[in-house]
Amino acid sequence: MAQERPACGALEPEHVQQLLISCQEAKKSAYCPYSRFPVGAALLTWDGSIFSGCNVENACYPLGICAERTAIQKAISEGYKEFKAIAIASDLQDDFISPCGACRQVMREFGTNWAVYMTKPDGSYVVRTVQELLPVSFGPEDLQKIQ
Repeated sequence: MAQERPACGALEPEHVQQLLISCQEAKKSAYCPYSRFPVGAALLTWDGSIFSGCNVENACYPLGICAERTAIQKAISEGYKEFKAIAIASDLQDDFISPCGACRQVMREFGTNWAVYMTKPDGSYVVRTVQELLPVSFGPEDLQKIQ
């Protein structure tokens, strides 16, 4: 598990803007012929790198993968394990897009104190930490408690 970083503070405005643009752009690549619900994500590492991802569905439904997990897996495959923020975009008009439970648990694997920007198509967003989205969670450090 990555070491827990200090509390996530507000991102610089240019990082927020870059994340919002990147997750909207990633949404355009979504493969969602069954749900017709495109989702894009953009993940910011502590060194400023951004990894994007989109949802990829499969005719065997359980084999599909969410945008957030695609972005995280891309970052992991490139050697990154410490994240500062993730932004998520969809076509929902009335609600902010929120990560599913599986994505929240995968995010939790890499700490509790990083930001999740949940957006609407008009560019508005709300921000929560992974901890706020998955309180009283189970993580890698809990496995060390097993004797």
